[in-house]
Parts: sequence; C-alpha cells; structure tokens
Amino acid sequence: MTEALLLIRRSLRVALRQPAAIIPNVAISVFFLFVYNAGLNAVENLPGFEGSYLAFILPVAILSAAVGGAGVAGQELVRDLESGYFSKLLLTPAHRLSIVWGPMVAAAILLVGQVVLILVLGLIIGLHSATGVPGLLMVVVFAFLWGMAFAGYAAFAALRFKNAAAAQAATLAFFPLLFLSSTFVPLEFLDGWLKVAAIINPTTYVFEGMRAVLMTGWDWRDVGLGLLVVVGTATLTGALAVREAVRSTRLAR
Repeated sequence: MTEALLLIRRSLRVALRQPAAIIPNVAISVFFLFVYNAGLNAVENLPGFEGSYLAFILPVAILSAAVGGAGVAGQELVRDLESGYFSKLLLTPAHRLSIVWGPMVAAAILLVGQVVLILVLGLIIGLHSATGVPGLLMVVVFAFLWGMAFAGYAAFAALRFKNAAAAQAATLAFFPLLFLSSTFVPLEFLDGWLKVAAIINPTTYVFEGMRAVLMTGWDWRDVGLGLLVVVGTATLTGALAVREAVRSTRLAR
C-alpha cells in the first residue's frame, strides 16, 4: 500500500503539471452536458418518460469524461516507458500491482474532480437528485470505478504497444460503447439492432445505475447491476494491465 500511495502521488503530480491534457477533457464533458440537454430535452415530454432529461443525460457527460480521462494513465506509462523510468521500476522490489495502480488510481481521482465539477454545474442549471446527497455520492462512486476500469484498459494498451499513438487509439476505440447504448433515450424506446447492441453493452447498465439514483430512487436492481458491471470491468482491465506489467518485467530482465 505504501508503494501504491507513493506512485499515486507521483502520477497526480505529473498529471497536474500538464493541465493541457486535462482541460480539453473537461470542456468536452461540459459541452455534452449543455448541448445535449438543450437540444434533446423535449424527450422528457414523450409518453412513458419519467423524470428530467438533465438527470438522464448527465451520466453521458460523466462517462465521456471517463473515456477521455483514461488516456492520462496510458500517456503517463508511455512517457515512463520512453524515458526508461518504467524499466527501472520493474527492476525494483515494488509490487507489480502498485506500479500499475499508481497511474490508474491517479486517473480515477482526476476523473472524480471532473465529475464533481459536472455535478455542480448540473445543480446550478436545475438538476434534482431523487436520492439527495447520498445519490450524488453514489454517482461519484460509479465514476471512480468506471474511471479505474478505463484506466486499466489504457494501462494495458500502453504496456502492450509501448507507443503513445497506439495507446491513445486503443482508448478511443471505447467511444462507440457510449453511443451503442441507451445514451439519448431510455432502453425501452430503442428498437431493432440498436436495442440488441444496448442490451449486451455493459455501458447501458452503468447508465441505468446512475440514472436510478438521480431520477427514480434507490432501485437496488439497477444500482446493484451497475456496480457489478463497473467492479467486474475494473477487475478485468486491472488484471490485464498487471499481467502485461509482469510480462514487461521478464523482458526487462
């Protein structure tokens, strides 16, 4: 844990020294929130739609921030690989999990800061949480875990390809998941192949869990399923990243 905390602190310090890598991601998330809410809020007038469209679309802004923010972990690992710092870390007794967790947790913490900003902006323009402050905190928990999941994938891609452009391209490949889901309308409003894609898309269940606490209340079926998806995805991508770090250790030796 001590090793992980030291590497998390280093990763945060490195990331905050480069605000140009963070600000565009924040701007895109805020853009999604304002533009989609302003352009599509008539959806809330459709028969069968319950709650406000602002609460419905806010998770889209949050998860888009997660996809963009995950690149921070991958970019930092690529920089360390190119400078030789990562190879030196692999030759130390530091646990491989802590080496990978450093940039992953740092990226998730930065994402939480962005989510808090998005939530504050949402509250300013009229967001109402059906579960109050605890529900808003649950949204932050969802964001942190989903940020860990994407950061794990970014770390895996960086360690696998050892190339900044390839790692970034691998991260951006997840963007279609945001839109092959119940992104703009509820799942029951979808039809055809898009509905099938949304049902098998794990992002849908993350959306549903966050929307439940914001719009309807503590629906533990949706919240529990959403948490299961984010924890499972974060575990899978983290395991892949650690496996790749162990493989890199063998190569370094």
